Amino acid sequence: MTTYQFPNGFWWGSAASGLQTEGTVPGDGKGKNIWDYWYEIAPEKFFNGVGPEKTSQLYTKYKEDIQLMKDTGHNSFRTSIQWSRLFPEGTGEVNQQAVDFYNDYIDGLIANGIEPFINLYHFDMPMPLQEKGGWLARGTVDAYVDYAKACFRLFGDRVKHWFTHNEPVVPVEMGYLYLQHYPAEINLKHAVQVGFNEALSSALAVKSYRESGLDGEIGIILNLTPSYPRDENNPEDVKASIIADAFFNRSFLDPAVKGEFPSELVEICRELAILPEYQEEDLAIIKANTVDILGVNYYQPRRVKAKETAVDHSNGPMPEDYFDYYDWPEKRINPYRGWEIYEKGVYDILINLRDNYGNIRCYISENGMGVEDEQRFLNADGMIEDDYRIEFVSEHLKYVHQAIQEGANCLGYHMWTCMDNWSWLNAYKNRYGFISVDLEKDGQRTIKKSGHWFKKVSEANGFTEE
Repeated sequence: MTTYQFPNGFWWGSAASGLQTEGTVPGDGKGKNIWDYWYEIAPEKFFNGVGPEKTSQLYTKYKEDIQLMKDTGHNSFRTSIQWSRLFPEGTGEVNQQAVDFYNDYIDGLIANGIEPFINLYHFDMPMPLQEKGGWLARGTVDAYVDYAKACFRLFGDRVKHWFTHNEPVVPVEMGYLYLQHYPAEINLKHAVQVGFNEALSSALAVKSYRESGLDGEIGIILNLTPSYPRDENNPEDVKASIIADAFFNRSFLDPAVKGEFPSELVEICRELAILPEYQEEDLAIIKANTVDILGVNYYQPRRVKAKETAVDHSNGPMPEDYFDYYDWPEKRINPYRGWEIYEKGVYDILINLRDNYGNIRCYISENGMGVEDEQRFLNADGMIEDDYRIEFVSEHLKYVHQAIQEGANCLGYHMWTCMDNWSWLNAYKNRYGFISVDLEKDGQRTIKKSGHWFKKVSEANGFTEE
């Protein structure tokens, strides 16, 4: 028998976002964001034509959902405020209905012993700001800081854990390189500018929070995907992995924690003449306003090798001009998502943070497994027996535990996600939750086997395996 016991006060819970759970209700005052707009003009891009207006109906079901969080062992839960709900135009007047909703939601979590972790930006740019350039525009940075200040003022007396952005590299990649998020461009120069403006906005929000006199902490949530070289003894493969890491991990990790951008990335941008536009004081602001805490999202590794294929110039420069992806023959794959399952990756991330980033306070803020057509696993009692999810989470937790034993400063584990939710272009194709959502039955909720298991883990602050 092996027992995996976690430190006292460990955060057990899950993560979600406002846009992916709340839905919209006629008269709720919410403004349009880029996802509402994209679905409006191109619904065929979304799996089964399911758009963001319905999602999981949390806006009307949040009291029930809080009870279900309690029933699945949550002592903490992360979600985001929707910028377009609080500020329908992105700037200007606050939507009082949104303030009332978020107040009640936050108060309900706290009343049930669930610590709210609140994120400010989760891919949901208000459409009026996108029409002016979105993250390409300096004005969006200013509007974001005003939005952040409003959130701190409205909710900061109760919310003690704030996060500026979730996965800021995703709007860069998916919006400006790989066509998965609106505005669906392929333009590395734009991608670099978007990334810089996000990093600056994060630092400015950190600065504003510290100046507010509130007594909580503020951080950022990054999807850290270890870049493993094909052959650790081949200098060219190692160089390729360092560059991939600079593009996709260190581009936000280094400014958020160290206050500066990775030199490899700066050098590439200089050579390509695509350095971002910025103001003289911006770099000093980023340097002076690093985060208190880091959320770590981990799903899969990235495996790369030295560039062996011809560079594709059809879309201008791309990150893949500097490396090729490597198909590791020994990999295990989640067949529904096409992602590699590699539990040790979470350990490698935490040890890297311990050794190279001052052992910053951190927690696993997302980790999870999406599975298609989970109704196949319904038992006679109407519960989904998702043993594969229990195995996935427990195997990752073992490596989290090992990293903590070896001195990593990891304070918690949140799974993605609490209940099945809408996931961008994939909509409800893959289900990730501890709790199932039946779209055919007005969003009816049922706790899965993994949710009951997680409650036992949370109550025991660990688990035992033979």
